[in-house]
Formats: sequence, structure tokens, C-alpha cells
Amino acid sequence: MTGLWADLADLVLPTTCAGCRERRSGLRHGVCPDCVATLGALRPRSVRPTPAPPGLPSCVALGPYAGPLREALLAYKDHGRHGLARPLGALLAEVVAAAVGVARPVALVPVPDTAAAARSRYGDHLDRLARHCAARLNQSGWTARVHRPLRALPRPDSVGLDSAERAAAAEAAFRPHATASGGRAADAPVVVLLDDIVTTGVTLAAAARVLSATGWVPSVAAVLAATQKRHLS
Repeated sequence: MTGLWADLADLVLPTTCAGCRERRSGLRHGVCPDCVATLGALRPRSVRPTPAPPGLPSCVALGPYAGPLREALLAYKDHGRHGLARPLGALLAEVVAAAVGVARPVALVPVPDTAAAARSRYGDHLDRLARHCAARLNQSGWTARVHRPLRALPRPDSVGLDSAERAAAAEAAFRPHATASGGRAADAPVVVLLDDIVTTGVTLAAAARVLSATGWVPSVAAVLAATQKRHLS
């Protein structure tokens, strides 16, 4: 799957690069050529927090939460650069393809935003990424559909919480939608849990446990970035 540069070229042209935050005269893309090259050189690999929380599925990330990848995610999530959803979704598709291997039907399940987070970001940021991810996979010969069997409950901001408090908040963060009961889609043998960043893994593990209880057992989790204090293997 290629075409990242073309995706970035389609963005509304900002005054600064989303990857390095540099102001450059004549910037023609949402991300400058140097940052495009850096993002394009990343290769998905397995990641595992240490210690890994119970229920965490195997996880694959595009790269460490640093450099242009970190800045692009922050620009997208926190600074309203919604046009980055398409290229970031394409990068997430690369991760899904690497995690699953052979092209086959996949059910993409994004970790949902809380209602408050979705309001502050003018929409569920991961849902947008998942839709672009599915579109890129389908263009590349896969059969991918986005499913939303989870709903997010209000929870405290993780800033200022210790590890035990974050784990407790994550454990109570998700509930299945009423329509999620009764098993997953029969035509999608591989369920892929999607998130943007993995740090401790407690959010992914909590979501996976709720999914598994309703028949949507995740085969793997695919994320864009892993925090550097959690080693890449």
C-alpha cells in the first residue's frame, strides 16, 4: 500500500508542518517532505508493555511515540488538524496489514472516545481514523469493515492518576452496545482492535475483555504509536 505523499498533498495547506511544527515558506503539504520521508520509513513491529496487563492481545505499532509521528498525532487530536485523518488512517492500515498478514476479511473495532472527548475534538477521532483505515485496506484488496460494539463511559482524566488508578478507570471505561451481543460478524474471522497510542496497555486490555465477553474476541491490536518507555521488540 502506497500513496502517503498523495494523501498528504490533498490536505488543506497550513502554515506549519504537522510533523515538525516548523514554519516553512512555500509549504505545499500538511507535512513537510522531510517528515513525510520519516513517516514513510517507519515499519510496523510488535510491542508489549512491561508489565503487560491481563487480557491484552498481541499488539503491533507503526513506531515509537516520538518525532513527526507524535507531532502529527497531537496536531490531529488536539489542534484540529482533521485533514490528517486520511494519511494517518492509511498508516494505520499498514499496521493492520502487518499484524494480520495475509489479506482476509477483517472487522476493525476502534476504541471509542467518551462523549466529552468527542465533543471537544468535534467528533470521535479514532472513528475517523478507522474509516480511512478501512478504505485504504479495501482499495488494496482486503475486505474491511468498521464495527462499533463498544461504548465509552465517562471517566476521569488520566493525568495525575497513578498506575493503579489508571487501571481501575480503564476497567470501568467500556460497555458493549446492546446490538453487540450475539457474536461478531460471521464474514469477518479476524477482529482487530484499533487505538492511536499504547502506553501501559490497560485501555486496550479493558476494551478487549469487554469485547471478548460479547463474542468479539480480538485477534490483535493495531496502534500507530507506542510510548518509548515501553520497549519495541
